[in-house]
Amino acid sequence: MKNAFRLLPLFMLLLGCENGDKLTFEPIHISNKDCEDCPKIDIAIPKALDEVIISNRINTALEEEIISLLSFDEGQEINTIEDAIESFTKSYKELKSKFPDETIGWEASVESDVSYEDDNMLTLEFNAYSFTGGAHGYGSSSFLNFDKVKGSELENWELFDDLEGFLRYAETKFRIQEDIPQDDNINATGFMFERDAFHLPENVGYTKKGIQLVYNQYEIASYADGPIALTIPYAEANKYLKRKVKL
Repeated sequence: MKNAFRLLPLFMLLLGCENGDKLTFEPIHISNKDCEDCPKIDIAIPKALDEVIISNRINTALEEEIISLLSFDEGQEINTIEDAIESFTKSYKELKSKFPDETIGWEASVESDVSYEDDNMLTLEFNAYSFTGGAHGYGSSSFLNFDKVKGSELENWELFDDLEGFLRYAETKFRIQEDIPQDDNINATGFMFERDAFHLPENVGYTKKGIQLVYNQYEIASYADGPIALTIPYAEANKYLKRKVKL
């Protein structure tokens, strides 16, 4: 019996999310507002607290996204958010020391929260903005999708049982939303899809209202057009999804 009880914590770690309970999150806020001669950095993300594998996957994925946003020194090994903040700050100060009259204050902000959760799936929406000089900054929205039972982060194609079918249906919905005639070229009204062919965006995620497709600035249109989002209700999307949502 002792051996059986020793295995229990590992069993709970591997399968803890199969009980359908929602994960527990703690809000984390990181900023450097006390540094006068530093770029403005503001990070607000959830931290998964449950002792299950998926919690580690979520926290690691969020950390990697922030590191990617803030890392500027390719020669520096960056493994933590603190390292990334240091890299971002160092790069700003080096530029300002070289061009004190031309360097405008840099800034970076991150905000993330749960956009959907059920027994099997969890999706985080990740909104980021950075300005490092130039005419304007750049903002983006992305989704991080997770299989709670397997404890893994999912690629977009892993969300679907019928990816080709969903692609065709999404194009029909996109044309309706954007007033593009169904028999015209997808770029007939000014979009910039490569090779004149509709494609899914880099960011697809579960939300409370349905599967959402988010085309960030420059992905299929100009910066001035802003991000373009399309939400397909689960009543329509479920037939294509690998992990269907109860209606």
